[in-house]
Amino acid sequence: MFILDSHCDTPSQIMRLRDISLDNPYAHVDIPKLKRGGVDGVFFALYVPASLDADPTAARKYAYTLLDGVRSSLSEDSEAVITMDPQQALANKANGLISVFLGLENGSPIVSTDDLQGFHNAGIRYVTLCHTGNNHICDSCATQVKRWNGLSPFGKELLSEMNRIGMIADVSHISDEAFYDVVGLSDKPVVATHSCCRALADHPRNLTDDMIRRIAEKNGVVQVNFYPLFLDSGFRAVLNASGIEDRGEAVENEFIADPSDPAKRKAWHYVLDELSALKRPSYKRIVDHIDHIVNLVGIDFVGFGSDFDGISVTPQGLDDISGYGLILEEMRARGYSEQEIGKAASGNFFRVMKACQ
Repeated sequence: MFILDSHCDTPSQIMRLRDISLDNPYAHVDIPKLKRGGVDGVFFALYVPASLDADPTAARKYAYTLLDGVRSSLSEDSEAVITMDPQQALANKANGLISVFLGLENGSPIVSTDDLQGFHNAGIRYVTLCHTGNNHICDSCATQVKRWNGLSPFGKELLSEMNRIGMIADVSHISDEAFYDVVGLSDKPVVATHSCCRALADHPRNLTDDMIRRIAEKNGVVQVNFYPLFLDSGFRAVLNASGIEDRGEAVENEFIADPSDPAKRKAWHYVLDELSALKRPSYKRIVDHIDHIVNLVGIDFVGFGSDFDGISVTPQGLDDISGYGLILEEMRARGYSEQEIGKAASGNFFRVMKACQ
């Protein structure tokens, strides 16, 4: 069985001076943890903040800086290698190597088809069309006021070109209207690389039952996110009552601005300790979302997209990517066969990759 996580924000942590060859405290993802978790492949998302949406040149430079960081972290003697397709990934597993795929989270660096082709040539295999802001491609689910009420004219052109060259369209983060534009216009399967079910947790980042069905109709896949706020609506009240969120964001921003400062790093780690002490939904809630998708559309349209290293708090009992075995064991306890678990672990996402490529 090949285990794949379709969305980790580890490149941002590399920018914050993480050495992924080491077993880092307070890290969700590094090579030792991947090995302990039996995770064979992972998508490293090059996350471009929405604050750069208005400046595509700066956004593009930032994305390539992240890419350079990933490349430099995977030296010639690394146990992980940048990977382009499922066939290479399976060969890597046979050779004892971990596969690192690349995604671009937020399409704001892309203002032309040449930009898109450049990212594809660099190894990027999916593009999350936007993040927390409306950009020149589409609207975000996070904004109250929408700019395009769906995809922009350029967004529709870009989607067509993505289909043509084999770049996967990721609908996580986009508005409901943009979602329906994408599934209505795409000639290829689409994915939600890190999203949960709105029926189980009422959050705009999550997908409605109809959205899940539409993704399945496109032969796509929903990769379940591990963030407690997306897993269980009740965690919002817990987080609000703690008072940590706003204070913690300020501390994190100071750390991001100067990750070499030991005091700022320690202050951020203290916030993470506070968050971990909160009452959080169990990791078993991840399988509740898997069950919901399976009950709606079947086992062929679900997978794992943790959002590790992009979330500040994890489900109870699952501190980092080394705990993947707990999810698989919970699926076994609920009656899933090894073949079904293999589909969720990677088979479904690899099917989409092959169909798009």
